[in-house]
Formats: sequence, C-alpha cells, structure tokens
Amino acid sequence: QVQLVESGGGLVQPGGSLRLSCAVSGIIFSEYVTSWYRQAPESQRELVAAITDGGSTNYADSVKGRFTISRDNAKNTVSLQMNSLKPEDTAVYYCKCRNVVRGSNEYWGQGTQVIVSS
Repeated sequence: QVQLVESGGGLVQPGGSLRLSCAVSGIIFSEYVTSWYRQAPESQRELVAAITDGGSTNYADSVKGRFTISRDNAKNTVSLQMNSLKPEDTAVYYCKCRNVVRGSNEYWGQGTQVIVSS
C-alpha cells in the first residue's frame, strides 16, 4: 500500500518560516521524482518545487530564493523549507511522487494547510 503523509503545515506570520515533510512508503523511492504542489482557494493546483533521486531541483519562479526542496533517500522523505513566507503562499500543500523509471504512476498525499497571515 502506497502512502504519502505530509506534516508541518500551520499558521505563520508574514516573513516567517515553516518546514513541510512528506513520509513515503510502499514504493521504490529511488524510481520517483518527488514534488510539492499547492492549491489556493478557487485556484488551480500548481507546482512549487520538484527534486529527482539524483538531487536535481526545479522551482516555481514565485518561490525561488525562498523555498528549498530536499529529499532523504535513506528515510524515504521529502521536505520543503519555506522561508520569507508571504500571504500569497497560503494554500494546501501536496506531496507527489511520479515514477520515471517504470511507467508513469503518480501518488499524492492528502495535503497540509499553510496559512500566512498576521
């Protein structure tokens, strides 16, 4: 059974920081690109950041220089360090794993809410 369990969301003031984590089980982690997406109310889900097994990263322009994605291949976890948070970062954040070795299976977590507000 594949599971992606996010944690670390919450309420933070503008300029603050949060660290999201996603614990993954039930897959061969090294076969998957891992990503963070977010969805704000009445908006489409958008890619925030992605990281390959080898450590190559990709970021949305809106978060470059503020967010850092990382993964621990030994622990099957992927994290998103979010600094200098802005109200427009408010959204539900989702972890995703996509197979890039065998087929193209995708798995999503249940999401964790991030609210940036004073």
